[in-house]
Amino acid sequence: MKFKKHVFICTNDKEAPKKSCGSVHGMELVEAFKASLKEKGLQLDIRAQKSGCLDACAFGPSMVVYPEGVWYGNVQLSDVEEIVESHLVNNQPVERLALKFPARA
Repeated sequence: MKFKKHVFICTNDKEAPKKSCGSVHGMELVEAFKASLKEKGLQLDIRAQKSGCLDACAFGPSMVVYPEGVWYGNVQLSDVEEIVESHLVNNQPVERLALKFPARA
């Protein structure tokens, strides 16, 4: 496996009444995650990148961390360092931002 963790941050922009992650600051989040990972020398082990719609518009800006499959919602620029340190470095998801989706039958 090339990366230990992979972070996908929604940057989708759409013409719709629903909230759009890209217009809320999705791209700024991508840049903030990349800068933090680079500053800590983690960019070879952890990849942060933009993604298209993650289908969690109501919770945007949204993102997901793999391989764990932990989803985050309403992520703000001020949350980036906490997610990097707690989850990406120390494997402790940030519960206050984690999205809980109902189980599918």
